[in-house]
Amino acid sequence: MPHFNSRAALRATTALIVVASLPIAAIAQDDGDLGTIILGQSKRDVQTDTDVAVTTLDQDEIDDRQGGTVGELIDTVPGVSLVNGSTPQGSGINIRGFGSNSTFGSDQKVAVIVDGASTGAEELYRIGTQLFTDPELYKEVEVIRGTIGSFEYGSGIVGGVVKLESKDASDFTGGVPGLVARETLQFSSNGDGITSSTILAWQPTENFEALFNYTWRKQGVQQDGDGNDISTKGVKLPSYQLKTKYSFGEDNAHAVTFAYSDTSADDRDVPFDTFTTTGIGFGNVDRQTQSRTTVLGYSYNPTGNDLVDLDVTLSYADQDIQSEGVSGQTGTLAALVNADNRYEMTKLTVKNTSLFSTGAIAHNLRSGVELIRKDRLDASSSPGGTDDRIAVFAVDELRFGNGWSVTPALRYERSTITGSTAPNDGTFKNAALMGGVSLRYEFANGLSLFSSAAYTESLPIIDDLGSPAFMTQPEKSRTLEVGAAYSNTDVFAQGDTFSIKGNLYHTRLWDVTSYQASGLPFGTPITEIEVKGLELEASYAMESGIYVDLNANIASGTEYQPGGTTVDWRNVPANGVNLTLGKKFGDELDLSWEVVAQRRYTKSATPTAGFGVHNLRATYRPQQGVLEGMEVRVGVENVFDKQYQRRLSTRAAAGRNVKLTLAKSF
Repeated sequence: MPHFNSRAALRATTALIVVASLPIAAIAQDDGDLGTIILGQSKRDVQTDTDVAVTTLDQDEIDDRQGGTVGELIDTVPGVSLVNGSTPQGSGINIRGFGSNSTFGSDQKVAVIVDGASTGAEELYRIGTQLFTDPELYKEVEVIRGTIGSFEYGSGIVGGVVKLESKDASDFTGGVPGLVARETLQFSSNGDGITSSTILAWQPTENFEALFNYTWRKQGVQQDGDGNDISTKGVKLPSYQLKTKYSFGEDNAHAVTFAYSDTSADDRDVPFDTFTTTGIGFGNVDRQTQSRTTVLGYSYNPTGNDLVDLDVTLSYADQDIQSEGVSGQTGTLAALVNADNRYEMTKLTVKNTSLFSTGAIAHNLRSGVELIRKDRLDASSSPGGTDDRIAVFAVDELRFGNGWSVTPALRYERSTITGSTAPNDGTFKNAALMGGVSLRYEFANGLSLFSSAAYTESLPIIDDLGSPAFMTQPEKSRTLEVGAAYSNTDVFAQGDTFSIKGNLYHTRLWDVTSYQASGLPFGTPITEIEVKGLELEASYAMESGIYVDLNANIASGTEYQPGGTTVDWRNVPANGVNLTLGKKFGDELDLSWEVVAQRRYTKSATPTAGFGVHNLRATYRPQQGVLEGMEVRVGVENVFDKQYQRRLSTRAAAGRNVKLTLAKSF
């Protein structure tokens, strides 16, 4: 097993920690001396109280997964598939068959929101998702699947929304004035990875807090289960973040926040095509990437006034990718590989949440307006210009008090796109009214039934300037969903908790401009895309600390071509299931075994083999003694060093990878 030959020190350390944990576990089983078991505590809560298909990962699960990219944090969410995932370059997020693919980093149907700022990716040829940021910066990731929960965040969202919330100083100070430092070190065997995250959290008063986070991540060339390299060179990814908050006024009703994050990479002599492991076809380049996000926020939530809960957010996201060919490329190829891509998005969002009643109906109304400006640098490989938008939205959750709730949602968006350079110049205006409605009924026994219908439009984007006909043809989609959820305690045994939620969905996309027909001459349009599937989430926890988490996804898709020809939709994920079995011993020890399985996919010219991969994880938090406050995490991913490749990925997955994380607050 080649991954371990040069890693004896890490292997010995890992073995020592695992062996040391065994007697602790035995003592806990015999005496129960490791603290009180928290009722119903598994790794992930199932959101059974909403009709939206949403999954939230909290700080504990983010830490437990020890992800090297944001994608690796959410790849067990049903409906989410990664286009490669273990490296920032050439990786992407696909939700319900939309989002990133092996050609472009995005199709604009999956939105990525960082502290309120819209970021993520442009449709850049052969350059991944460009979601350049580090998971160590964040404390929560929320994934909204489908359209019905997306109208607050943008138009044309068919796949879903990924929302990232960064860490706050008060997460470490506990809201008490003082200075807290936290250091996290992570080591990984496959690729000789090392990560250092240093956090300084300062709270001089109860009203003001400031956090500084510097994370440095280094990863060498990883190998698959057969010992083959899955990249050409390693990566060094430094990231830093500054975040402050000042509260003032009566009962601290007012608050001003500021957040700035910066992640960069300097890659030398690497393939232009980030989805491959060689420079064949496009040659190699020197590529410098920098991603910066700035957010200034104001909130006002006066005590005793349920009509006002105001949030004003001004955000700026800047992605800069500088590329220079080093393989002697000429002609059209030289123009492609030497293109510098930069896109900036400035967004002002004003949103208010009001709680009120009209007779027997209770309202939770979220309404707002957005002003958005996107600037994209003109490049030889893609057109540049500006995209100015204004949008208004309203989402009103109406509860009738008898178990029924109805939530209508509306969004109106208007865009003006102006090209910067001929022949891709000119001004084009488009507008759309979109929305949906969901219906939910909750029984007294914890069972709920729900359904929804949603319609959205993807307005033309700057990249469409290269095809003038597309500038007046918004893509349109409709999604229907139906589902059920159940949550209760004392279901199978005294003190247990059980939650389960299932979603059936059907999405239809027409007037397609983001894709061309498969297997037909270049430029042949697609008439329609249809995707349908089932997503299932379940969790079960016993009073003894034993827990089970289950996530499953079944999907299929069809591409309709001119003349009535149909083929399978190229970006639909394979059917898969993730199962986690674990046990918690109070707050001190958490041991778990995870199985990730994918069914063989045969509906393509290159079938993808099925697989089952096993991961082991252990988290140890001493509650007393000299190690009190320290956190030790050991993970073994792909325990049996299996050779496999995920559906939608362009290269094999990493082989066995042992991870060790040490964290301590001072």
